[in-house]
Formats: sequence, C-alpha cells, structure tokens
Amino acid sequence: MADHNELGKHGEELAVEYLQKNGYEILETNWFFQKAEIDIIAKKDDVYHFCEVKSANSFELAVQNLTKSKLSKIKRSVDYY
Repeated sequence: MADHNELGKHGEELAVEYLQKNGYEILETNWFFQKAEIDIIAKKDDVYHFCEVKSANSFELAVQNLTKSKLSKIKRSVDYY
C-alpha cells in the first residue's frame, strides 16, 4: 500500500475513534454510492453526520483537496443515503 493510502487510512481510524469517544454511533465507513465514497457516516442525537476525512500536514492543504467535483459527489451520495 502506498504511503499516502496508509496515512489516509490512519486518519480515518483516528476520526472514528474521536467520534466514538464523543458519543457518535458509527453507521458506515468507506460507504460507496456510484463513484463517490463517504469516509464515515455517523449518528448522534438523531442527526446524521457525513464525514470526509483528509489527512494532511496542514488544514489549508486538507481543504485544497476538497474540490467542487468531490463536494458534488458527496452531496449526491448524501441525498441517496
């Protein structure tokens, strides 16, 4: 597995741990719809949370990786779910 894939997987594992410690129920991880993936689907207090995890050296770099195309795919996936 490439280093960036391992970093991403580790980031998602940390995010799941954080959410669970803060009372979220993890419903799905790496859930696919068509060509889009939702990293984590969680629920807390009857509210669903759809999480895109970006592992980077800075917040700015992580945000840059969230493109309009990716956001559009996530929205379609959320609507379907």
